[in-house]
Amino acid sequence: MSRRASGLKAWLVQRVSAVYLGLFGLYLALYFAFAPPQDHSQLAAWASSPWVAVSLLVFIPLLLAHAWVGIRDVLIDYIKPIGLRVGLLSLFALVFLASGLWALQALILVQIG
Repeated sequence: MSRRASGLKAWLVQRVSAVYLGLFGLYLALYFAFAPPQDHSQLAAWASSPWVAVSLLVFIPLLLAHAWVGIRDVLIDYIKPIGLRVGLLSLFALVFLASGLWALQALILVQIG
């Protein structure tokens, strides 16, 4: 197998990330439905607990990887002009990178209080 992105690798990233995103999303939905924080300080305390903080640190890159593989496949399959395709891929890469850095900053700020 070559070092380039293969269809199997992209498929595996999508499936593994989907399982984690689904399970963690279910946890979030149940938690916020049955034990919602009453104010910002409770939300910050919940987000800074070790289990939740680590889970969010896993969630964010998996969400971005899942979104990247999905949008990359759609653009490769449906955008034929190479210049437009490269431009859109670059735009999405920048948006996902900025989003990931912003989310990481938010998690760090919650941890340091």
